[in-house]
Amino acid sequence: MSVIALAGCSGAPGVTTSALALLLSWPLDPGRRMILAECDPDGGAVLHGLLQGTLGDRYGLRNLSVAARKGEFSDAFWRQLIDLSGEDGKKESPRDRLLLPGITDPAQAASLGSVWKVLAQMFRGIEAESGHDVLIDLGRCGAFGPSGVLAEQADTVIVVVRNTLRCLQAAEARVRALEERVGEVGLIVIDEGPYPAGEVQRVLQVPVVATLPYAPDDARVLSDGAEQARRFTKSPLMKAARTGSALLVQRAAVRRARLDPGGVRAAGGQVTRAR
Repeated sequence: MSVIALAGCSGAPGVTTSALALLLSWPLDPGRRMILAECDPDGGAVLHGLLQGTLGDRYGLRNLSVAARKGEFSDAFWRQLIDLSGEDGKKESPRDRLLLPGITDPAQAASLGSVWKVLAQMFRGIEAESGHDVLIDLGRCGAFGPSGVLAEQADTVIVVVRNTLRCLQAAEARVRALEERVGEVGLIVIDEGPYPAGEVQRVLQVPVVATLPYAPDDARVLSDGAEQARRFTKSPLMKAARTGSALLVQRAAVRRARLDPGGVRAAGGQVTRAR
């Protein structure tokens, strides 16, 4: 029962691809469901990446601004979700892995000024009342500006980095700025470069929660809708994502218990972040 925000930095870290791998690997107990929300103000990638434009632009975040003005946000939210559940031969999908697609044009972000806060409250309510975990893809910029409220209200914020010198240099300033805004953050490391997780953790002074392999061919299945190999679900990327998702759940639960021991936010309240 978690709300987890993923954020990136310059250097093409692969936030959306990592988020999709986690969504499709997330450990779900009976009755639990998972939602991935693309909340990158620079625009979402899944509709025209993984889904190859097959659903057009009928679904997504952009439709919620009108619904919010009409007082129809909750009903509209559920209509915007796309089912990414694996059917595994079943006649009926379990609808337990769902996607809220992002905006398709960065210019659309201007209409979402009032939506971010409502969306953050919606995620808290879903997590507390409806048996859903929520993963938020904030891209490179979404943890700051108006959409930053999503990071502030998440149980934990995770920065996706690659262990290359270029990306780690860019990540240092981003991590410090996020710590100022939301308190403690963690890292997902994409293992492309020469620096081990311990070195990354020492340099950035932030815990590495999970590591994903640098696997371009497998990543293209998620980022660009490339043909899926027969054993894709058992690939190193997806195996690491399964391990990583369990670690993220543990981190979110521990941090929420420490920051909100009385369950105030589950009842609709807010807590002040530890600094």
